[in-house]
Amino acid sequence: MARVGLSTVSVYPESSAHAFSYAASLGYDSIEVMVGIDALSQQTAAIKQLSEHHGVPVSAVHAPCLLFTQRVWGTEPWGKLERSADMAQALGADVVVVHPPFRWQKQYAASFVDGIAALESSTGIRFAVENMYPWRASSRRGMEMYLPGWDPSEESYANMTIDLSHASIAHSDVIEMAQRMGDRLRHIHLTDGTGSAKDEHLVPGRGVMNAAGFLRHLASVGFDGEIVLEINTRKCKDAVEREADLRESLEFAREHARVDVP
Repeated sequence: MARVGLSTVSVYPESSAHAFSYAASLGYDSIEVMVGIDALSQQTAAIKQLSEHHGVPVSAVHAPCLLFTQRVWGTEPWGKLERSADMAQALGADVVVVHPPFRWQKQYAASFVDGIAALESSTGIRFAVENMYPWRASSRRGMEMYLPGWDPSEESYANMTIDLSHASIAHSDVIEMAQRMGDRLRHIHLTDGTGSAKDEHLVPGRGVMNAAGFLRHLASVGFDGEIVLEINTRKCKDAVEREADLRESLEFAREHARVDVP
């Protein structure tokens, strides 16, 4: 059974330190650090201390490539990815999660596919490019905001990430996407969505993405990457409710990602 980790963004607006505490108390196997959500997430030494203190390893680093983290670690995109790889190496993680470039990052986008391959070769870190989605102004109209595209399965990346909430916005079948990726699928952001234009990041099982069936598919093909819960708990009224959502998510993942042996 694949390891089940927790993304630090899942506890926002609480900090990365709280994420490690929740992961340890609930029994998560690992942590994915979303760089830029809080100042602590940008400090390799602090994250290493948290990992050692709680006994929870770091499985992945999410590079600061979201709209609201565009200025974290500077504005030069390749430098941010190199720094993400440095953090991953220092923490013992072998995956950096990265989004495809925005359309306005034309120079970055032009060399992105080859540049990712070169970074993997030079650092030994897997850069798992994540599926995104068309930006929808309505239920019928969409705009392509990513280059070379929002679906990494259409490119030659060696490593890829599937995010179920992003697939929900794009109305993508995640099992078909996983089949297109084959053994290039290295990383999962387990969550859910209702098919709306919002990036909902629901607790898995509360949307329409057949998260349970997707996990069973991964188990059936021997997926050996990381499954990371990346859910939105911002609307939880308190830490008790947030902990309940994190526990439910972990139990869902473990129940459905289990391989049944006759």
